Amino acid sequence: MHAVRLHAFGPAENLTYEETPDPVPGPGQVRVRVAAAGVHLLDTALREGMTGPYPAPAALPTVPGREVAGTVDALGEGTDPVWLGKRVVAHLGMNPGGYAELAVTDAARLHALPDHLGAAEAVAMIGTGRTTLGILQFTALGPESVAIVPAAAGGIGTLLVQYAKNAGATVVGLAGGPAKVALVEANGADLAVDYRRPDWAEKVRAHLGGRAATVVFDSVGGETGRAAVDLLGEGGQHLVFGWSSTGLHDGEPLTFTPEELAARGITSESVLGPVMIRKAGGDVRGLELAALAAASTGTLRPAVHRFPLAKAADAHRALETRGTTGKVVLIP
Repeated sequence: MHAVRLHAFGPAENLTYEETPDPVPGPGQVRVRVAAAGVHLLDTALREGMTGPYPAPAALPTVPGREVAGTVDALGEGTDPVWLGKRVVAHLGMNPGGYAELAVTDAARLHALPDHLGAAEAVAMIGTGRTTLGILQFTALGPESVAIVPAAAGGIGTLLVQYAKNAGATVVGLAGGPAKVALVEANGADLAVDYRRPDWAEKVRAHLGGRAATVVFDSVGGETGRAAVDLLGEGGQHLVFGWSSTGLHDGEPLTFTPEELAARGITSESVLGPVMIRKAGGDVRGLELAALAAASTGTLRPAVHRFPLAKAADAHRALETRGTTGKVVLIP
C-alpha cells in the first residue's frame, strides 16, 4: 500500500508518501480500505515531536492520522464477520495510522455508515463533529442567545454556526478574509465579519443594536478572542477550546483572573480534554454517534477541504498558515 510516513520530527516536508507493507489486523481488529482520512491541527504539533492530548510517537517512522472512513476488507481472529465489506468510520484513538490506503483498528471503534453519508463527511464528524457536540454540552442555546464564533469558517466553527442557528440563536461569525467571510454568510450566520479589519467589533455592536453576546466559542485567543469577550454581557460565557491566533506550537489560551471575571460578571472555562469527557459521562462514543446521526439527517453539514493523500505535507502547511476552510481530509 501507499502511506504517508514521518521519519524525523520537524517541518511538513518531513512527511513522505511511500510504499509500505500492508498492515494485518490482529485479534478483534479489522482492516479498513481508506476512502478518507482526517487531518487535525494537533497532527502538526505531533509532527514536530510535541506532546498534548496525545503523546508524540514513541518510535519513528510512523504513519500519522487518527480518523478514517472506508470499507472493511479484512478481519482479525475472532472479529465478527458482519463487518466484512461494511462502509465504516472510526476514530483510531491513541494508535495513529490514518494517512494510508489501509488502516487497522479495533472493531469496537467502528461505526457503520449509511449509503448516503460520504466518507469525507463521516471523517469530519467522527472527530470534529464529536468535539463540537462536546463543546456544546457546556451551554444552552435558544432564541435569547447571542453566540460569537471566531474561526467560523473552520471545521468546528462551521458546525457551531449551524447548531446555534438551528437553536434559534443570533449568530455572529468571525473569519479571516473576504472569501472565508462569504462562506460564513452562506452557512447561515446572521452577521459575518472579517476579524482582520480594525473595526470589526464596532460592526458587531452596531448589528446587535444594544444586545450583548451571551457566549463566545473561542478557539482563537489573542487579541481577537479578547475583543470577542469584550462583547459579552453579564452572565456571558467564554468557552475555550483553542488558541490558534498565537500559534499551536508556542501560544497560550486567553485567560482571565478571578477578579477580572467577577468584575465583568462572566465565566471563562476550558472545555477540551478530561473536562469534556467527564461532562459526557465518559461516553465519547455517544458523542460520535450523535455527531454522525446529525450529519446523516442533514441537521449538521460539515464543510470539507480535500487534499490527495500524497499531498499530506501541503495539507499540513495549509493548516499552519490558515489556508484551509472546514475539516481537512486526505483522499487516497
